Amino acid sequence: MNNDICEITCINEEKVNRVKTSLAEQNSTDVAKIFKALSDDTRIKIAYALSVEDELCVCDVANITGSTIATASHHLRLLKNLGIAKYRKEGKLVFYSIDDEHVKNLIHLAFAHQKEVREVE
Repeated sequence: MNNDICEITCINEEKVNRVKTSLAEQNSTDVAKIFKALSDDTRIKIAYALSVEDELCVCDVANITGSTIATASHHLRLLKNLGIAKYRKEGKLVFYSIDDEHVKNLIHLAFAHQKEVREVE
C-alpha cells in the first residue's frame, strides 16, 4: 500500500476554486517552456554562465561547456527562440546574454537550492 497518496477523497472546494481561478489567469504553457529549456544539462550550464557574465561569445560558451561551437550555437539559438537569451553581433563574433533579470534570478535560485539540498544530504 502506498503511504504517499490519500486513502479517501476529500476536496477543499474553496482552495481548489481559488487556485483554479488564479491558474486560469496565468500562461502555464509558456512557463513550462522556460523550465523545459533549462532542463537540459548543457543549456542550464550555458544559462548559468550567461547569468554570471553579462555576455559571452559563442566560442566562450563552447569552451565553458566543453562542446563544439556548433553545439553551443544550437543551444544558444534555442534559448534565444524561447526568449531566455538575446544576442548581438559585433563584426564576426556573436555575443549572447540573458534576456531577462527574472530568468537570471530563477537560475541562481535553482543553483542555490541544489547547493542547500546537497549540504543536507
